[in-house]
Amino acid sequence: MSGPEVSSPLRAWAGAAPKPHDADRVAREMEDFHAAVARIGDERLTALAADNDVLHLISSLFGNSPFLGRILRLHPGWLPGLLDRAPDAAFGDLLARTEAAGTLESQGDVMSALRLAKSEAALLIAMADITGAWPLERVTGALTSFADTVVDTSIEWLLRNAAARGQILKSPEEISAEGSGLVILGMGKYGSRELNYSSDIDLVVFYEPGQLPLKDGLDDSGFFVRVTKDMVKMLQERTADGYVFRTDLRLRPDPGGTPVAVSLPAAESYYESRGQNWERAAFIKARAVAGDREAGARFLKMLTPYIWRKNLDFAAIDDIHSMKRQIHAVGGHGQIAVAGHNIKLGRGGIREIEFFVQTQQLIAGGRDHDLRGKQTCAMLDELAAKQWIAPGTAEELKEAYRFLRTLEHRLQMIDDEQTHSLPASDKDIDRVACFMGFADRESFSGALTARLECVRDHYAKLFETAPPLGEEGGSLVFTGTDDDPETLETLRGLGFTRVSEMSEAIRAWHTGRFPATRASRSRELLTSLMPALLRALSRTSNPDTAFDRFDRFLTGLPAGVQLFSMLYSNPHLLDLLAGICGTAPRLADYLSHNPRVLEAVVDPDFFKVLPDRETLNRSLREELAHAADYQDVLDFARVWAREYRFRLGVRVLSGSADAEEAGPAYAALASELVAALAPAAEARVAEKHGRVPGGRFAVVAMGKLGSEEMSAASDLDLIVIYDADPEVSSDGERPLYAAQYYARVCQQLINALTAPTAEGKLYEVDMRLRPSGNAGPIATSLASFVAYQETEAWTWEHMALTRARLIAGPDDMKAQVGKAISETLLRPRDKAKIAADVAGMRARIAKEHASSNPWELKHVRGGLVDIEFICQYLQLVHGAAHPEILKTHTRAALTRIAETGLLPPGTADMLVRAIALNHNLTQVIRVCVTGVFNPAEASPGLRSLLARAGDAPDFPALEADLADSQRRVREAFESVVGAV
Repeated sequence: MSGPEVSSPLRAWAGAAPKPHDADRVAREMEDFHAAVARIGDERLTALAADNDVLHLISSLFGNSPFLGRILRLHPGWLPGLLDRAPDAAFGDLLARTEAAGTLESQGDVMSALRLAKSEAALLIAMADITGAWPLERVTGALTSFADTVVDTSIEWLLRNAAARGQILKSPEEISAEGSGLVILGMGKYGSRELNYSSDIDLVVFYEPGQLPLKDGLDDSGFFVRVTKDMVKMLQERTADGYVFRTDLRLRPDPGGTPVAVSLPAAESYYESRGQNWERAAFIKARAVAGDREAGARFLKMLTPYIWRKNLDFAAIDDIHSMKRQIHAVGGHGQIAVAGHNIKLGRGGIREIEFFVQTQQLIAGGRDHDLRGKQTCAMLDELAAKQWIAPGTAEELKEAYRFLRTLEHRLQMIDDEQTHSLPASDKDIDRVACFMGFADRESFSGALTARLECVRDHYAKLFETAPPLGEEGGSLVFTGTDDDPETLETLRGLGFTRVSEMSEAIRAWHTGRFPATRASRSRELLTSLMPALLRALSRTSNPDTAFDRFDRFLTGLPAGVQLFSMLYSNPHLLDLLAGICGTAPRLADYLSHNPRVLEAVVDPDFFKVLPDRETLNRSLREELAHAADYQDVLDFARVWAREYRFRLGVRVLSGSADAEEAGPAYAALASELVAALAPAAEARVAEKHGRVPGGRFAVVAMGKLGSEEMSAASDLDLIVIYDADPEVSSDGERPLYAAQYYARVCQQLINALTAPTAEGKLYEVDMRLRPSGNAGPIATSLASFVAYQETEAWTWEHMALTRARLIAGPDDMKAQVGKAISETLLRPRDKAKIAADVAGMRARIAKEHASSNPWELKHVRGGLVDIEFICQYLQLVHGAAHPEILKTHTRAALTRIAETGLLPPGTADMLVRAIALNHNLTQVIRVCVTGVFNPAEASPGLRSLLARAGDAPDFPALEADLADSQRRVREAFESVVGAV
């Protein structure tokens, strides 16, 4: 038996509505309904209320949908106009009345009329849907047509109102949205005329600058942004009459960095240079829905080459594949449950069908115009006709799509909620099953599961030959503008906690807003790297911190293709990079500005051998050979030094270089720089002052540089000593005496090392260890130096000389200075006096730098200063008899002291272990931390790194070892030198 004709009144279909679920609610509501019918007294309404089929339909509305029941309760008088005509005729009349609302005078009146029209449309479309009077495509088409009408009505009213207020220099009667330059595109389901029942509408708003004559002082951007915001208010703001449509503007170019209305030239530039593949997919469905439709059509035509590429390169195809692989990064989609399942985003859901279609459209639609359609079912037919998919696949997916979309509408009709998830309880699933026309929950669950599994299986075969994107089970979707719920769960499973902020940050990378992701190739590579990158970050001890630092790293990169290609080809670098981001923010900051240094890490020998002095010397000379002037020398030296410092930092961080290797390596780096810049500094002075005939100078390294115990943050302790006739002047245009001349050279050298050029600074320089300290001349003559050491120097100054090392100057000059230093240190000493002086010096330091913090490694009692003072005391008092102990390196000196029997073997071994522990910890801390290390603020990763550096099983054990070491060193100091 055939059903009613299409032209039949809607009441002819009423008997086909699903039975009501909530009988108690129906009983209450029907009593009120009949009372309202009697009160209204309309003959047609009275007749309808006596029709059993109509009463069945009304019972279905009351018993299945509180939302539709409320509308019916408030507006029973609408029923004759809706049920006594064919639904198409009733809907056409409703659209005409909605459009007429645009002639109302006040914005409030327009908003009220639109909201009442929305309620009437919701009731009419729902009745046509649940009775079967309209198929799915007519239901979604009607929802879309209503949206078109209200958006267009709002825009027309706003433009006329702007003219009435003098913002547009035309009369209101002359104003029309056509020709205004205001382009409003509907996206997603709205653009494809597939809106769901309680859908948001996705809009993108563009404007053509200069199209409307605006009053002086009002620019296009400000005007169209205001119009867009007012349109959203008219549609979205909830009033006593409800709302019209929730409105989403986030599909515009880079929504985090652009206003709500974007100029057409800016949009064209964005899509040509930065548009992503998911945006290409979104624009498949784009449609000019309101405003200047002709301008909108021109814009979409302009975008055709961007959306539909005739020739896709392999990288673009791989990126499209990876869009699919991101959605489920592992094959096997797991179990499908009914309770709580998201039928849009979940496995086997609507999104998978849409993606199944759109990805194949992106690949094939460039050459085949027939595959450029907007609607899902029509394109499934077309893909089958073109033999991209089997006809059976198309039929199965269309049937599943219509079932799932119908279910989506029923879920949303219940309470007018933008929901896509089934309820979790059996009782609530019973309600949904009833509304869907099923006899019971079991039959409904079986029908739904069959469709979900069908979709899942077809989707799994899509691009099944493409390589896997990652190893995690679960989704990794960072396309579009909303968080993907399954992706957030995947991220939580990986160990991240701030997952929503993280998802938003990753989506921002893909917008091309940052230099590193501006090129399409860089975004394609990043998409492919994403699962492995997230795994690497998750393996750090604090994944959230590591991600935040990687985000800063990536957004600071000047470019991305080369680095991402390197990471793609060398996956082990991801773990290194994650480790840097997790524990060493200083290295991460450097790396973001100098990503090319990672190339060195790829070399298999990188972690085996540190560069020696000869290698450093040759490398620096080659770098400086390209310098055109003195400024180039300074800049090139800084670039070179930063790269080698980074390499050393990576070695320390990775544990492949301990303090015994890193300290001398940092010192060799600094020594080469001083040796290279010293002659450059003299040459700079010579430009004005010439040179001193017969004069020469040498640079003495003191402190950590002299002892080759530098770390990443060490400054340079230097002494400059010159040898020249004091009566001789330089031979330049502006001659200087030797003392003045070498003071200028010294100052120039200090500036060369410390000046903050465009490439930063090299080191801080400390000259206070020169004779007489700050009171003495900045450059010292050799004769004065010798005399001072013989007659004036304090014991602490001779202690400092135990670390002196010549690093720059002519060989004969270095030999002379070295001889003077050696003679000073080999002088016989009064043991008691030296002990008293050393103990007194230690007492002053303890007073100036009082600390009981064991992590104040240098100054705390039992720390580095105590170890160094023990060593230097023994060197001074025993150097004359045992010159072999005069080693600049503390550990080497202690080893020689032990060999000569000047310390008990146990004490000597303890001090060697203590200096190694302190130096190893210092190396890591200086790479990772600025200032004093605070365990309470340190990440678990840094604490683990320090435990490894200190050769302890864990951080508590390390702290215990450190405390024990400091106690024993302090005891040794008091035993060897004396009490402080």
